[in-house]
Amino acid sequence: MLQLSNLLIENTKQKKQKRRLPSINEDIFSRIANDDKAAFEEFYRATEQTVYAYILSILKNPQDSQDVMQDTYLKIRSAAHLYQPQGKPMAWVFTIARNLCLMKIRSNSRINQSAIEDLENSLDYSTTHNGQVEDRMVLNCALSILSEEERTIVILHAVSGLKHHEIAKNLDLPLSTVLSKYNRALKKLKKTLLEKES
Repeated sequence: MLQLSNLLIENTKQKKQKRRLPSINEDIFSRIANDDKAAFEEFYRATEQTVYAYILSILKNPQDSQDVMQDTYLKIRSAAHLYQPQGKPMAWVFTIARNLCLMKIRSNSRINQSAIEDLENSLDYSTTHNGQVEDRMVLNCALSILSEEERTIVILHAVSGLKHHEIAKNLDLPLSTVLSKYNRALKKLKKTLLEKES
């Protein structure tokens, strides 16, 4: 199990090198508002993994996350004309996604705990879908023991490959808070994995 926590740290380092949050030109929203399908597709392809990871960190259920992700992009498409350039396009997208997640939670009135147990065996667990059991186990552990904010930070960093300063900017948190919550979350994961190993 100690190898699992080391795997998470190694995967995080590798993904940091491979992925970065794409630079989004805020003009894309005016193009989307003018029904430019190519602009919408470009925006979707650039942000889909990050948006999915963020929604999954809140809902903890892949099927609900996919539903809310679809609703998020539909809402972006219909509300693109309302976007006010502030230099933080992903913060606007995260706000829409979070509001839709909260609506989903309210409509379900409770999160189905059995779905969390099924995550370990689910092939739909993430958009990367590489079949590595260890990654799914670590992610399942993160979803169940971390606070919502810690879960969001870890998933955006480990799954989406966002850098800590990008997470801080998009979640409107100080960088020091993101770093401390990330490190605290990794310690929780390591402790839990060591306890399971014993």
